[in-house]
Amino acid sequence: MPHIKITNDLPGIRGLMTDRPDTAAPLNALADALLRGPSPLTRGERELIATYVSEHNATRFCADTHGAAAAAQLAGGSSLVEAVRHDPDTAPLTPLLRALLRVAAEVRARAVPVSDEAIAAARAAGATDTHLHDTVLIAAAFCMYNRYVSCLATALPTEPGYYEEAGRRITAHGYTTAV
Repeated sequence: MPHIKITNDLPGIRGLMTDRPDTAAPLNALADALLRGPSPLTRGERELIATYVSEHNATRFCADTHGAAAAAQLAGGSSLVEAVRHDPDTAPLTPLLRALLRVAAEVRARAVPVSDEAIAAARAAGATDTHLHDTVLIAAAFCMYNRYVSCLATALPTEPGYYEEAGRRITAHGYTTAV
């Protein structure tokens, strides 16, 4: 049961955002910029970073929503997303994406500088300053989104296929119209 009164039946962040359009607008604009704006990372790769962070923050709504969006945009689909959830070190990823997930893991774990080792490994795999910037900002932002959803004890969807439909909606329309 949510910790605050939500005046709609929408699950997760969607319920919160529907009740608070004043805060929804900038949060959705940030998600749209991070996950759909210009970047050397594909939209699917950025969704996968959001999924990975959300999975490790134990935020089921975000992990499954962004996992569905990643699956809809990556060649490996849901099999790739599940492999990353299980163990990114053995998942069929490029060395660059694997290194960036390690950077994201450090950002998620603690608010301290990412280790020199993780940065060096990412650079050795081809990461540019923009790759590193985008990865760190996605990971940090999803820590915030995850806490927003989880700390208010929002409801999970009960409809079968909810996450797949959310993934299709996000892929087609982005975040500024996703609520």
